[in-house]
Amino acid sequence: MLTIIDRYILKRYLATFTVMLFMFIPIGIVIDVSEKVNKMIENEIPFVDIAIYYYNFTVYFANLLFPIFLFLSVIWFTSKLANNTEVIAILSSGISFTRFLRPYIIGATIVSVFVLLMGFFIVPSASEGFNSFRYTYLKGGGKQAMRGDNTNVYRQISDDEFIFVNSYNETTETAYNFTLEKFNGDQLDYKIVASRIKWNPKDSTYTLYDYTKRTVGKLNDKIERVPEKKAKFSFDLEDLTPVVYIAETLNFGKLVEFIEKEKERGSSDINTYLVVFYKKFSIPVSAFILTLIAVSVSSMKRRGGMGMNLAIGIAIAFSYVFFDKIFGTLAEKSTFSPLLAVWLPNILYTILGYYLLRNAKR
Repeated sequence: MLTIIDRYILKRYLATFTVMLFMFIPIGIVIDVSEKVNKMIENEIPFVDIAIYYYNFTVYFANLLFPIFLFLSVIWFTSKLANNTEVIAILSSGISFTRFLRPYIIGATIVSVFVLLMGFFIVPSASEGFNSFRYTYLKGGGKQAMRGDNTNVYRQISDDEFIFVNSYNETTETAYNFTLEKFNGDQLDYKIVASRIKWNPKDSTYTLYDYTKRTVGKLNDKIERVPEKKAKFSFDLEDLTPVVYIAETLNFGKLVEFIEKEKERGSSDINTYLVVFYKKFSIPVSAFILTLIAVSVSSMKRRGGMGMNLAIGIAIAFSYVFFDKIFGTLAEKSTFSPLLAVWLPNILYTILGYYLLRNAKR
């Protein structure tokens, strides 16, 4: 059962966090508008598209920067409690420091669950709209720029089928120097080669040019050659080069299916997708870690007052985001474990939080 003090602190926790969000998001929008207004005018972007973009912008960056907003909000109102000697009064009444933390933990739980659900269901849609607008109107290259490396693509599309293309053109939906190999165990069953393969959206088929199919026989191979042939395959041509931010746009269930599919195909971008997946859990957990650190830093009076607490808080918050980005990029660009990379900042700052909490109790 929550006491009056619990409700008081919990109310301040949630209210300050909400106010912090509504204070900084408009500032972010104003800065973004000032940077992009010229391109928006040049490209004659419809007002409706701009309004939708800034809705997605708000959701996307609120989720991305929520650890900083949460940390600063806890530092802010806890420092005010300390400067007004309210913390001393609460602890002097016989309440232990651990018991004093209970409303903070409850508040962190509420925020964490909210961020977790947003990350599963709301943020993916916002991410898709946000990135699609940027690549369509603001960045050069359009759809082609939204794709990853589209040269020398090699994929496993089933347990016994492999495809290779030398290059892929998103605009014409055409792949060049196409090869499909079908195996039966360790033995090659047949091999299809074409100079180019084009997707036909009307009937969901492919047109292969300079088509050659070699079927391996026990004694002699059977070879079929035709200038042009239509065929159906079990893969989507678009799957050869997924959108670079595809993992960010999928809800939890679809993301799990997508990652399993990409693992079977031997995707070179699998670490990028795993980083996105693991962050859906690590970011909400950071609410607890940063809350404990913020309370430990700001629950005592310091020379310099609230300003000193905020300075320490800003340094810790930005260092957390810095390490989170560094380790995430390291996992995406190397063989470093994505799971370890995503959770390492939380582990390091949990140790820091434990050390600060012990000192605060004293």
